[in-house]
Amino acid sequence: MLLEELLKRNLISKEGYNKVFEELKSSQKSEEKILIQNDLIDSVKLLQIKSEILNAPIFKDISELEIPEQVLSVIPEESAKYYKMVPLKLNNGIFEVGMINPQDIKAKEVLLFLSRQNKLELKVYLISESEFEDVLKKYRDIKEVVGEALNELEGDSEANMVVLDEDAKVNNGELDDDAPIIKMVAALLRHGVEAKASDVHIEPTTTEVKIRFRVDGLLNDSLKIPLATHSAIIARIKILSRLRIDETRIPQDGRFSTRIDNKEIDFRVSTFPTKLGEKVAIRILDPTEGLRTYKEIGLSENNLEILKEQINKPYGMILSTGPTGSGKTTTLYAILQQLNQPDVNIVTLEDPIEYFVSGVNQSQIRPEIGYTFAKGLRSVVRQDPDVIMVGEIRDEESANLATHAALTGHIVLSTIHTNNAIGVVSRLVDMKIRPFLIPASLNIAIGQRLARKLCPYCMEKVEIIPKVEKMMISELSKIKKEIRDKLNIPSKLCIYKSKGCPKCNNKGEKGRIGIFEILSMNKELEKIIIENPTESALVVEASRQGMVTMRQDAILKALEGKISMEEVLRVTEGEQL
Repeated sequence: MLLEELLKRNLISKEGYNKVFEELKSSQKSEEKILIQNDLIDSVKLLQIKSEILNAPIFKDISELEIPEQVLSVIPEESAKYYKMVPLKLNNGIFEVGMINPQDIKAKEVLLFLSRQNKLELKVYLISESEFEDVLKKYRDIKEVVGEALNELEGDSEANMVVLDEDAKVNNGELDDDAPIIKMVAALLRHGVEAKASDVHIEPTTTEVKIRFRVDGLLNDSLKIPLATHSAIIARIKILSRLRIDETRIPQDGRFSTRIDNKEIDFRVSTFPTKLGEKVAIRILDPTEGLRTYKEIGLSENNLEILKEQINKPYGMILSTGPTGSGKTTTLYAILQQLNQPDVNIVTLEDPIEYFVSGVNQSQIRPEIGYTFAKGLRSVVRQDPDVIMVGEIRDEESANLATHAALTGHIVLSTIHTNNAIGVVSRLVDMKIRPFLIPASLNIAIGQRLARKLCPYCMEKVEIIPKVEKMMISELSKIKKEIRDKLNIPSKLCIYKSKGCPKCNNKGEKGRIGIFEILSMNKELEKIIIENPTESALVVEASRQGMVTMRQDAILKALEGKISMEEVLRVTEGEQL
């Protein structure tokens, strides 16, 4: 209904309508979420349209609203999640509620029951999905939950021993939270997922246990708990991951899955012995966060055009490169989703399988039993694949097999560790790939980094320092003229900064975006690789063919208000291109 109305009002194109319609069939996302994630309509405008369609008032300034615990308690958390409604205000017997769909009959019946039970007058407002999710988080304060668990522990000296029971694993795919330590671990994991953290670190110090969450690439101190709980927490995590509880002298790796907020979340666990006890790092793999479109990861129109041209070729390698945590795997998954068609056989070799993609044959590498990338590649080519994804080219053997798979008529997607796209050529040469094979097997090299996005709610224009402006003009002038003309660079340069607001927890930044450069194979590059593959010669050719470097791409994103100039310099510092 919403989608049809937007099309009828010419607020989205027919192409945009079809895109949303197709994504609705293949994902569990709502119309609203898909529309906003694909930048098809502004979130404020969308809420106004919904308000007109549903004839419901919009609740203003929800981001600045403080909701006391007694107000939240009127609608239990489980009911709030199930019926997509949250309490907002309670003043003088008037109970104000926010709903994603104020016309939901079952939800309204529950609200009427609650209002009669508590003798309250009801007022219903329309809120967006993002506002609904923000209010839901207010139900759970991690410090309060952990504090309650600690109080329970103090009251029962044997409570922490519950975690040593081998049966205390994930029940029915959900975390059991009856015992204090189990409740504490569940709260840490839940908070990590809701904060969109990529990692949770549990570290013993001389006096306490430090809990840190990595959000948008930054590791933040979040919580400190008594040192006496350390061994019990580690034991609980080991049990969930099926690791040895009695082994504390060597590192161990494991994983487990559980449902949090109706999502199946994977956790990758790594233990590490230190002088003060075992440190644990937990990687959070949320499937709804990892599978993104080209636009969501930050590919510009120019780079997207190059990528689409290359993935339509019948064979060849597409390599994504950058440091650890630069979004390489997310980029490969975005390409996989594009290639995933009924008439295409896709086989992947991953360590680990981070996100499950329907229609793709994904295989987990297990080096401990001899199932390596190299061994897997030998088997994969006998599976009649059209597309092969190899998690990482790590050594000479996997590099050699991936190259030959590309030469024998397969599209090969993989990651490789270098500083930039240019470095892929020399890295392959270092891995003993003969130079004359590289041009025939390599289609493109994608260099990338992740930059922190400015919060769109508190973003404002700022004056450019002359020195920075000079650098920006110098970098942009290096872009080939015909490419520069297509980029619509404004004549007057403007940059932006966010001051911080409740929407971004006063950080000024919210989420991350990719910064890219793409080096394409051509006749001139082929000649250089075969005759004299020096970095300086490759840089000159990359510039001649019109490659937009990571620094230039970052500056263009700064001009669009997506990132700050400080972030441009941080992410691309040392880039020579």
